[in-house]
Amino acid sequence: MSGIGPLEPGEGTHAWDTPGPDTHPEGPLRTRPAHGPIARFHERHRRASLAALALILLLAGGSYLYATRRHTPPPAPSLPPYPSQVTDISYLDAVATPPRDAGTRSFSFAVLVGVQSGPPVTVTRIAQPYAGLSVTSEPRPPFRTKAGTAHNVVITMHIKECGKIPASAGLPFLDVTLRNARAIQVHSFILGPRYAQALSQALQVACGNDFR
Repeated sequence: MSGIGPLEPGEGTHAWDTPGPDTHPEGPLRTRPAHGPIARFHERHRRASLAALALILLLAGGSYLYATRRHTPPPAPSLPPYPSQVTDISYLDAVATPPRDAGTRSFSFAVLVGVQSGPPVTVTRIAQPYAGLSVTSEPRPPFRTKAGTAHNVVITMHIKECGKIPASAGLPFLDVTLRNARAIQVHSFILGPRYAQALSQALQVACGNDFR
């Protein structure tokens, strides 16, 4: 090689700044997004998947809130009232003619048995506090009274021993056993001063001088 001048590039060589097939004078080539049917198919499925995922998350969140909410216990079922709370026995009057099987030393009174509310009340027993007296009734126990109704009951006292009966019944009462769907109770009913006076008079007539 002789002479002076710039070196010529050899065969198969090129300059570093010469644009190649992968470069562009204005910068790197940008690939345009595909708009064919396959791309549109993927785009539709992507949106559907996102919507389904959002729905699943919404349902899961709602289920969690429902499962962890504060539960209000159901109200307790109401119980019927006690029979003594709704049953009333009141004195009506003396009965002039006692029942036929009452005996000669017996006397009778009419009382009214009523039930105000709740289930029916059954009278299973009627008694009184004096040892010298026994008591029966018509109708005989057990008998039932429905709520909102009342009926007459004839109470007959049978004198067994005058010496065990006070000469003056100051505050007499009846011990009545009551039963309804709630409970069985023994309740003492005070029938008032008219009953006390009628009982004292009947005892004076029946026993007379036999009182101790």
